[in-house]
Amino acid sequence: MQPALRHRIAWTVAATILAIVFLTLPAIMPARAAVKIQEVVSEKGVKAWLVEDYTVPIISLRFAFRGGSTQDPVGKEGLANLITTLFDEGAGDLDSDAFQIRLDDAGAEMRFSASRDSISGAMRMLADERDEALGLLKIAVGQPRFDQNPIDRMRAQIVAGIVAGARDPGRAAAVAWRKAIYGDHAYAREDEGTEATLAAITQEDLRTFHHDVFARDNLFVGVVGAIDAETLKRELDRVFGDLPEKAKLAAVGPVVPKLDQELDVTYDLPQTSLTLAYPGIERDDPLFFGAYLMNHILGGGTFTSRLFNEVREKRGLAYSVDSSLINYDHASALVISTATRSDRAADTLKIIRDEVKRMADGGVTAEELAAAKKYVIGAYAISNLDTSGAISRTLVDLQMGDLGIDYIDRREAIIDAVTLDQVAEAARRLLTAAPAVMVVGPELPGGE
Repeated sequence: MQPALRHRIAWTVAATILAIVFLTLPAIMPARAAVKIQEVVSEKGVKAWLVEDYTVPIISLRFAFRGGSTQDPVGKEGLANLITTLFDEGAGDLDSDAFQIRLDDAGAEMRFSASRDSISGAMRMLADERDEALGLLKIAVGQPRFDQNPIDRMRAQIVAGIVAGARDPGRAAAVAWRKAIYGDHAYAREDEGTEATLAAITQEDLRTFHHDVFARDNLFVGVVGAIDAETLKRELDRVFGDLPEKAKLAAVGPVVPKLDQELDVTYDLPQTSLTLAYPGIERDDPLFFGAYLMNHILGGGTFTSRLFNEVREKRGLAYSVDSSLINYDHASALVISTATRSDRAADTLKIIRDEVKRMADGGVTAEELAAAKKYVIGAYAISNLDTSGAISRTLVDLQMGDLGIDYIDRREAIIDAVTLDQVAEAARRLLTAAPAVMVVGPELPGGE
């Protein structure tokens, strides 16, 4: 029997119960209408936003480095995604089994993920196990081993998912959509990579990516829980202080999505998926909140939106239909999506277009705007401040968006100040352009 397996079998019932309690506590913490955020800066200049909370003896830490899959070298797509699977597969003088044993003994959770624009990590730990847990995070972040056996194992798992996904029409459509919308920009590439690009990735590629991206000037940290500011300063330097001072990111330019086109991905399916992309709006644009409320009324409000009412409630054409404002670091868009019976796809698409035109031409009513304001103000705490993990994620997001440490306090007044004219102006700006349209399913009668 392998030592790691024998160790796990020897765990006590008490340790298991403790782990269950630990994992459950953050989920039952009440939503917070307000939080007190402190900015903490360590001696080495590592900055974090902290919310002290001693309700339960838990610390949630989240961090992110700018530079996700856009930093994958051409021909080695999937590098960012692969590297996130390896940080807990051996670090420092601990191989994969030894690292996992120590992490289990500390009763801590550690996870990493990659997006187009960033690499994120999170750890949740008992306050009493902070020293051990953060010691493991230090070597995971600063001294990952990238041993060949874990590389091969994790790469094989990713490839298996890619092979399985190749039979999924939705996945094939998503690949085609990105290429059509983003052209030769990095956003058009496949985040998980392909069998060929993953096979080309070496240990040296992983080490180079780690060195170039994981740097202190490129780091955003949010911490929530049973830890004070002075202690956090020391821990920030312990965990992150030995990282390179400056990141070496490849330049990524802005891209305007290619609209006014139709993409037909033909499959013999009983249901047709529809996606429409309109111009987006930058997060720092003065009209952003006008567009945000407009989108909520159009399709972001789910059960109360105009699209939901017209497509589902009145006609029963789809189970759901929604619209979203998408904001990446280098592109933005307003995207509408739904799925309907293939023989009703043309009708559904026409109804969506008609509703968009009605919004663009006439804006919204005072009653709609008041209801939207009430909802988006009230829902923020439930969506972003209901657990320690959600708060730590929000702290990082606010920093990366450069929204200011007082954003949560200011947000309600900003939303309340939005006028009908601003919503109407946002609707005209975003919804009068000819959209990109993707149809996944049987070809529409007569084309579209």
